Amino acid sequence: MRYITTFILVLFLSACQTDNDDQITNTKDYDKYLTSNPPKTSSKYFELWNSKIKPDSSQLMSFGIVGGEYNRYFQNSGDIKYLKKAEKALKKAADIANVGRAGMYRALARNYISQHRFKEARQWADSSRAIGSGLDQTQGLMFDVHMELGNYDTAEKYLDSLKNMEDFGYLIRVAKWNDHNGDLDTTIRFMEKAKEQAENSKNTELMLWSYTNLADYYGHAGRIKDSYNHYLMALRIDSENAYAKKGIAWIVFSHEKKPEEAMRILDSVTNYYKSPTYFLLKSEIAEYMGDDMKGVANLDKYFELVQDSAYGDMYNAYNISLYLNETEQFDKAFELAETEVANRPTPESYSFLAYSYLKMGDAQQALDIVEEHIEGKTYEPAVLLRTAEIYKATGSSDKVKELKDELLGAVYELGPATEKEIAQL
Repeated sequence: MRYITTFILVLFLSACQTDNDDQITNTKDYDKYLTSNPPKTSSKYFELWNSKIKPDSSQLMSFGIVGGEYNRYFQNSGDIKYLKKAEKALKKAADIANVGRAGMYRALARNYISQHRFKEARQWADSSRAIGSGLDQTQGLMFDVHMELGNYDTAEKYLDSLKNMEDFGYLIRVAKWNDHNGDLDTTIRFMEKAKEQAENSKNTELMLWSYTNLADYYGHAGRIKDSYNHYLMALRIDSENAYAKKGIAWIVFSHEKKPEEAMRILDSVTNYYKSPTYFLLKSEIAEYMGDDMKGVANLDKYFELVQDSAYGDMYNAYNISLYLNETEQFDKAFELAETEVANRPTPESYSFLAYSYLKMGDAQQALDIVEEHIEGKTYEPAVLLRTAEIYKATGSSDKVKELKDELLGAVYELGPATEKEIAQL
């Protein structure tokens, strides 16, 4: 009897140890950040410069500053109207600029990148390059644009032209390049160097950007504790930062399997932050919880928001995924996938097109697209999962097994609902 009792005690202690290993977060760390306030979408600084703009105004500096402030308000609120207002102000500045025109073109290109208007962004980047001033900034922008467009060879050439291990802009781009190539360890090393640069400069915007991006990379690498700590570091700088709160909610949901707590965190964010993706995530969590009513309510909220024409093509990828996996509107998915391939012919865009063909019953066409546009060109888990399903449907069992092993290591990134899907490959 004593041995049985000892055996039970060992099992209990082992279970407790496992729970402790899974437990990363502590509500005491982040509860103080969950009392959300309405985002600040004005300031004396903004009002001063905005007041200088008249219907026939030609004050370049006013338009540039106001455009930058609108972009900041978009980041703070998730409200698309501020990104569109920023575009309008920057477009006016670009039209009237005699000096500093290259900088205005770059700012407008970045605005278009945010709107997923990548081809237009490239045009403005090309115009900036033609002027010639601020060459390093323009070269960095060209790298960003070509990465979004899937022109990876061209992007690499621009990256090589920037090489400077002391430059924050170079470090974050070479990190992105290594992530694209599937070398996560090198990605993290470069991002850690970028973080050091940001901290040494005491530039809070760069620090905030470094912390949240490094937190993402740590999560992909399975370094969940490091990821959590960096999201907290971001919140210490900006207590209202929605992205950092979303990151913590994902850890709580995907790693700790506590969907109710993750939902509580996100509910505090969506009181004021209106980015559609947050409601999509809430719908996913509610579905995992078995709360169909809450899942549908958040999905409805997502669709309500993205119907705003101001979003343009920004949420095509999310909509395609929903049409393929939730509503089974395969024709709509196929049409949008073709649009995405035209806008940005990346492996991700092609994976949606291939998956649409699979869902419509044309597995061979799906496989042809995979072999031509996806194989060996990306390490994104979501793309690889769609690819694995296409391999399975076409009898490529060896390729399925190879991807399955990789995908099992990416369940945290893909979300707990995918674990069963991967196991059935």
